[in-house]
Amino acid sequence: MSGTGTNAVPTARDTDGPQSPTGLVYQLCRWCGTASFRRLLCPVCASSDLNPAHTDGYGVVVRSSVVHRYTDTARNESLVRFPEGFVFRCRVVGAEPQLVSEGDRVRPADGANSDAGELVLELCDAPRPAPWY
Repeated sequence: MSGTGTNAVPTARDTDGPQSPTGLVYQLCRWCGTASFRRLLCPVCASSDLNPAHTDGYGVVVRSSVVHRYTDTARNESLVRFPEGFVFRCRVVGAEPQLVSEGDRVRPADGANSDAGELVLELCDAPRPAPWY
């Protein structure tokens, strides 16, 4: 931890990356209270006075897409909303990319590392079958 007092606040370099033993580390603006993830400035008031906070990492998919960029296999890219109010682009694993849909609950993936530094989450529940038309 940084600082010498008993009220020392952990900085970003004191954490082990985006995932900590208690979940994910995000920033909370001291001026307006806006939660954000991996930002240098608050997206609302542009303050750089951000405090680290912890979330358990559970969220809900608000948008999902299948991409084939830079690889021969398809993968999922989703926007996930966390209960603290921030939205972040993540990769969701645990199902075929096309079976991840809006409203699916996700959590931090155990042992899933990304070489690109992206956040990897997994589905909490079994994927819903694709609709038959």
